[in-house]
Amino acid sequence: MKMKAKSLLVFLLAICSFCACNRGSKQSVETPTQGRARIAVDETFRPIIDAELMVFHGIYGEATIEPLYLPANKLFEVLDNDSVRLIISSRRLTEEQKAFYIDKKLNPREVAIAKDAIAVIVNRENSDSLLTVEQIRQILAGKITSWKDINPRSRCGAVEVVFDNRNSSTVRYAIDSLCNGNIPSASYINALEINTDVIEYVQKNKGSIGFIGVSWISDRNDSTHLSFIDKVRVVSLSRYATADHENSYQPFQAYIFNDLYPFTRTMYAIVTDPRNGVPTGFTSFLGSDKGQRIILKSGIVPAVAPTRVVNVRADY
Repeated sequence: MKMKAKSLLVFLLAICSFCACNRGSKQSVETPTQGRARIAVDETFRPIIDAELMVFHGIYGEATIEPLYLPANKLFEVLDNDSVRLIISSRRLTEEQKAFYIDKKLNPREVAIAKDAIAVIVNRENSDSLLTVEQIRQILAGKITSWKDINPRSRCGAVEVVFDNRNSSTVRYAIDSLCNGNIPSASYINALEINTDVIEYVQKNKGSIGFIGVSWISDRNDSTHLSFIDKVRVVSLSRYATADHENSYQPFQAYIFNDLYPFTRTMYAIVTDPRNGVPTGFTSFLGSDKGQRIILKSGIVPAVAPTRVVNVRADY
């Protein structure tokens, strides 16, 4: 009898252990809307992704995403070393990178999720808010060093250029698109830490000119998305030799959409998620109707959702 009782006890313990293992495996199953994941995001896009994550977590309560907001040059590092399976970047994969991920059986995918813009901002006391693309190039190259070089009556003094940080995608955009691949190294060019530092610096320094992602300066209290925060003045840019009210454009959604505003770029989700887990689910959400409407409200242009184009001329 003792042997039978002992055998029965062992059998029951085995059954309990099996059931516990089954429960544990169910809880650890990762799906596009269940599980935990870290993602890496270009810090320029933080306002947009924060808004997207808030809604995603609200809808899918069993999914948890931890965002790492990093300078642009760090994004592919963490993707390469398998720290994350999803990055949000303004850069696409190179052919070499695609081959690298394919060799690792990671099936890399790029999804365009939005069209973004680099805004140029100046101090509220600076009335020179109509500039040409060529003038911006000359400022970055050190050929224009005083606001009097643009407007002899200006009282704003020396030009001070401000970026968020030296490794940001904003700096990379300036190098690639405006400086012919040369790194601006003039002493009056300042690299701070984060995007909010740029706004604060320009707000306090009369001669400063800042470069920043447009979502950081969009007025979130304006449901029409036709205004910017009033701490700074947003520059209107012209591709022509002379800037005037008819050929200069601020980074409103309509002008980003129609390519009338000159400093635009595409925002990509790059995912290497062979298990089709939470990173894949969040990528799908970004391209969904809900995800694209959040982008629309952020002040930039959705990649796939219908966009309401409203032409507006601001009072300068």
